[in-house]
Amino acid sequence: MRQISSAARLLAVAALPLALTACSFITPKAAPKPAGAAADASKPAAAPAADPNKGLLTGKQLKAALAPASFFPAGFIVEPEGARDTGNGYRLPVTADVPTPDCTRLDGTSWTGITGIDGVSFAQNDYVNKNSSEEFAQEIDVYRDTTATTVLDALGKISKACPSYTDSNTQAKVTVTEKPLAGVGDGAWTITLTSKAWQGGTTLMAARVGTSVVSVLVSSGTDNGMTGATKLTKQLVASLTGKA
Repeated sequence: MRQISSAARLLAVAALPLALTACSFITPKAAPKPAGAAADASKPAAAPAADPNKGLLTGKQLKAALAPASFFPAGFIVEPEGARDTGNGYRLPVTADVPTPDCTRLDGTSWTGITGIDGVSFAQNDYVNKNSSEEFAQEIDVYRDTTATTVLDALGKISKACPSYTDSNTQAKVTVTEKPLAGVGDGAWTITLTSKAWQGGTTLMAARVGTSVVSVLVSSGTDNGMTGATKLTKQLVASLTGKA
């Protein structure tokens, strides 16, 4: 079985929860006019700035949408240090230029961060079988406007940018393959990681549901995690449909 230390390779996440990215502005009162001056009624008062996060799911809502413990096979237990979310607030979105992606990020949770784009809210956790080192990791990220589509499009090109990489634990070559996943959400991709040094492999899946992107990581010694990843992705998509 492929040996994975989920806690050791858990990627860093911004401090939680963070403040709203936009504040409400109050139009200040105009200075008094000099005596005898006529009021200028032609200029309407400025409207308060619109909230760019209005209608977007919070981390607390996303946490409730994650698959519950009863979903996972017997023997899998949650890793407390891997359970995180943005609570009732939002964080500032981030878009970084990534001319050369860090392909090793595919071998960890929060792997969608390889795009350089961070959303305004998220929730995630991991379930691990201590006896087999098999793992289920699930995450939901929410983005403003059409950014979720941009993220999914970028993830659909990962295998071209990262046809392979070197596993930091075994120093072995990892082969990356990818294909679209039909009929799941508003678009989805499947990425498979395999290596001759591993006893098994890992399947990554990402699917868009409105302004949200669901991502999972499943490692298994039987089918590279394909069955479990497909089932978990569909579960998360179903829990968000009509809400995201």
